[in-house]
Amino acid sequence: MTRRRNFNPHSYYHVIMRGNNREAIFKSHEDMVELMRAVLHVYDRYPFTVLAYCFMSNHYHILIKPTKDPLSKIMALINRRYSDSYSKRYNHVGRIYQKRYFAKEVRSRKGLLVVSSYIHRNPINTKKPMVDRLEAYPYSSYPFYFHEIKESPQFLDQNFLKDLLPPPMEKTNQAYCQYCLESRELVEEDIK
Repeated sequence: MTRRRNFNPHSYYHVIMRGNNREAIFKSHEDMVELMRAVLHVYDRYPFTVLAYCFMSNHYHILIKPTKDPLSKIMALINRRYSDSYSKRYNHVGRIYQKRYFAKEVRSRKGLLVVSSYIHRNPINTKKPMVDRLEAYPYSSYPFYFHEIKESPQFLDQNFLKDLLPPPMEKTNQAYCQYCLESRELVEEDIK
């Protein structure tokens, strides 16, 4: 029997979902598009707000706040929808995820900045960086902060994080992007 998690409907959660045995389950552009389709499909039924996301080849991160439905329901639907499509596309039998998603409530303004920056830095924090510039990584919310005129997914709130920046930083998305580039703080995932 799985244990129930406490759910605070007023909080943001850092969610991580990994491929089984840390294997790549987002191998291609089509896979990334399919994962985004799953997120958008669930958003249409069970609205939520996201401050940051990053899809990597063997895992993904989302900084999410459910609007009214439990996080467990939202994540179960996203993961089931992607898993079903993955199984059909690759003729795969069995589970694709390592275990149930990791979710950590983020309780402070500073915590939201640290976690969002950590999420956005994922493509350059790998042993061999995946891109030279964060704004060039297409499977992350960072490019929407960097290029504010770019049309973002409906669930992405690009106005919240900039207001959390400490003085004397400007309250702009460009300043937030600079914060991400300069911030290298650890989050719980690193410590485990």
